Amino acid sequence: MLRVNEVIVVEGRYDKNTLSQIIDGTIIETEGFGIFSDKEKLNLLRKLAEKRGLVIFTDSDGAGFIIRNYLKGAIDSKLIKHAYIPDIYGKERRKNAPSREGKLGVEGMSREVILEALARAGVSAVETEIREPAEQISKADLYALGFSGGAGSAEKRLALLKELGLPEKISVNALLDVLNALMTREEFLKMFCL
Repeated sequence: MLRVNEVIVVEGRYDKNTLSQIIDGTIIETEGFGIFSDKEKLNLLRKLAEKRGLVIFTDSDGAGFIIRNYLKGAIDSKLIKHAYIPDIYGKERRKNAPSREGKLGVEGMSREVILEALARAGVSAVETEIREPAEQISKADLYALGFSGGAGSAEKRLALLKELGLPEKISVNALLDVLNALMTREEFLKMFCL
């Protein structure tokens, strides 16, 4: 498994699923063209870029380049690395037919192609088989602080999201990913004087 320091930005959930089987790191979806109208997510990507740097890893089709160029213009270019996949024609296994351009997306790439693309982008990573234990913010922490699983937790979580400038529609699992990308567990607990 490759532990990646930067946050990787992909188009959709199938891309994220493919990468999560190869890398250990934070992966954020643009939800395709949804990024164009989601100002909260764009602000989140800016914050993550400032804190950890971003790797834009979109498909090699026209849509992928439109999304890549949008992000390139909306986020400080010094904070972005670009990972490119080659033009490989075919059809992803889950699809009945090839895409309009007939190219495989990130989800259809082999482990070797993905690792090569990340290496060419200059990603800061370490190859590891065993994940070193790290003190990360956990679901138990969110529960203990009243942000999940209890009466009023949804309202309290919404207030936290607002305070941190994060999208209100973010799931608890995505919130954990983002919090762990933005701060240490110690910094998070200090916010609540624990």
